[in-house]
Amino acid sequence: MKKAIILACILVLTLLAACNDPSKEDTKSKDENTTDREIKIEDAMGTQTIKGTPKNIVVLEWSYAEDLLALGIQPTGVADLDGYNKWINVDEKLAKSVKDVGTRQEPNLEAISRLNPDLIIAVKYRHEDILDNLKDIAPVVTFAPYSEEATKNQYKNMKEEFKKVATIVDKTEEAELAISDLEGFIDDQAKRVKDAGLEGSKYIATQAYSAQNTPIIRMFTGNSIVSQIMERLSFENAYESDKLEPYGYSEVTIEALQNFQEEELQFLYIVQEDDNIFENQLKGNPVWENLSFVKNGNTHQLPGDTWTFGGILSAHVLTEQLVDAMVEE
Repeated sequence: MKKAIILACILVLTLLAACNDPSKEDTKSKDENTTDREIKIEDAMGTQTIKGTPKNIVVLEWSYAEDLLALGIQPTGVADLDGYNKWINVDEKLAKSVKDVGTRQEPNLEAISRLNPDLIIAVKYRHEDILDNLKDIAPVVTFAPYSEEATKNQYKNMKEEFKKVATIVDKTEEAELAISDLEGFIDDQAKRVKDAGLEGSKYIATQAYSAQNTPIIRMFTGNSIVSQIMERLSFENAYESDKLEPYGYSEVTIEALQNFQEEELQFLYIVQEDDNIFENQLKGNPVWENLSFVKNGNTHQLPGDTWTFGGILSAHVLTEQLVDAMVEE
């Protein structure tokens, strides 16, 4: 009898302890908050109301897939997975469970619908014509990274969009930490530049390729992420466009490079291994061979998978690649 009474007392105390367990109380409250949560987001199409906290997200533009990864979230579907895995060179990888949902230009609506998402992230310049179709599947948040306002400073816009994604998925503290980490990393890399005696150096930067055997030279303008990070690193972009370039670069001819002949000018370039126009089409070209930075050996190649239009994670990689190319330790 006495033993039974003791066991009954232990059971009562255990139940009382469970009722007062703060961790269980917090979990319950968080679940309730998640269910009742409703936020309003200003996107490219106006005010969007997001109910709850999206967990099952399909992303139709790569930089926002990066944003989710930086916040510890795997998207459910991403457009053009093969392209993402080829061009986005970041440590945080997409899980094998992530599904391909067509191309970024023409997403596969059936593939998206099969994933039963609770949020779709789109961009206006690619998906405006199919937004109604997308909204029939799930709520849609639409960004406009190349709008006139956004493109004035693409690095700043990238961070603002990242914060907005974080607000949607209730990860604002994680976003602040990621941005702080990036800013600190850029400051550390700027010290490498200073130690190398390159502080204040002028440069021009290009991404180059060929089309129908004709060299195409994209010169990064001041509003690009490349130029904004280079400025933070204390470099000065010698190239100026007479208009705001929506994508952050101007396409120029080889002859246009003759306008940049300062003695110590540095030339940064990105090419693919199998399409290096500077070693193929332009080798022996007198215009190219007589440019000051070519004759002085001030040319610096970045890896072919350097992604200059990415999100918070790509900006981290880009910063290191830019400094590695310039410092050449």
